[in-house]
Amino acid sequence: MRRSIVPPYLLAHLAEANSSHLVRAPEAARRGLLEIDDVRARRNDPPATRQGAVPPPHTLERTVFDTHETETLPGDRVRGEGDPAVADVAVDEAYDALGATYRLYSEVYGRSSIDGAGLPLDATVHYGRDYDNAFWNGEQMVFGDGDGEVFTRFTASVSVIGHELTHGVTQYTANLTYQGQSGALNESLSDVFGALVEQYLFSQTTADATWLIGEGLFTPEVQGRALRSMKAPGTAYDDDVLGRDPQPADMAGYVETSDDNGGVHLNSGIPNHAFYLVADALGGHAWERAGQIWYDTLTGGHLPADADFARFAAATVHAADARYGAGSTESRATREGWTGVGVTPTA
Repeated sequence: MRRSIVPPYLLAHLAEANSSHLVRAPEAARRGLLEIDDVRARRNDPPATRQGAVPPPHTLERTVFDTHETETLPGDRVRGEGDPAVADVAVDEAYDALGATYRLYSEVYGRSSIDGAGLPLDATVHYGRDYDNAFWNGEQMVFGDGDGEVFTRFTASVSVIGHELTHGVTQYTANLTYQGQSGALNESLSDVFGALVEQYLFSQTTADATWLIGEGLFTPEVQGRALRSMKAPGTAYDDDVLGRDPQPADMAGYVETSDDNGGVHLNSGIPNHAFYLVADALGGHAWERAGQIWYDTLTGGHLPADADFARFAAATVHAADARYGAGSTESRATREGWTGVGVTPTA
């Protein structure tokens, strides 16, 4: 199983780019697309069985490795839990963001690491040469350094690391099928909690937050701020090489396609925007009420692996009713968030 932060439609634009100022980026994108094809058949692998010693629950255990631009995982161990910072910004960014993601799940939702049972958090940096992506492979995080022309290092964005680790949470809970609407929900949940990791780290309110996923990944030459916007899907970038952000914000723009596992990175903009509308209506800190409702839905054990948007919406309304009461402000905001993107919660 591999879940990557950069969608294939963006890599496809870059792979076909014919620009005099791009030397490495198109070839890096072409290699990335070939790799996505190679791993597609393994996209629904079951959760991995952990080997070796396991730390006690609610004990943070991080290890960062370095492959030195090879693709042999995990690489050389360069920083472990409690070790001081090193003279490599990518190592320290990965270490810090692993901790930030752990703390959101532990301190806010009472979850012990990704699997709920103290799973050690491993990450590898400097993966491959000009590697334009970051991914969760079912066992660990992996970060490329980017091509330096379009993408910078992928450890630069806390939301990216929170996003990818949340694929692990989904893997160990609802395990949503990575196809069509359930796949778009899988991607959206990672965006939701990736954004919340960043907001919790910087103590941002709903109004203060950027709601951007992957801010800081683009070089200054790119006309864009991030990979995706939850507040305004379709506005994250508009660039001569990458094209315009194609994410829809509601069901009126839903994309029917066989590409990208049925448009999982495209149509995730719809549930992303629904979550933003709920959080905006409730105000305050989004990880508290809106995030709690989404977390209860993901981990409640009642969500089918092939849930579509309407089924997931109904599950969030049920979760809001269960925690805050039917007819509560939270319940109304949840229902209205979904109707605001054209989704009717259906039992």
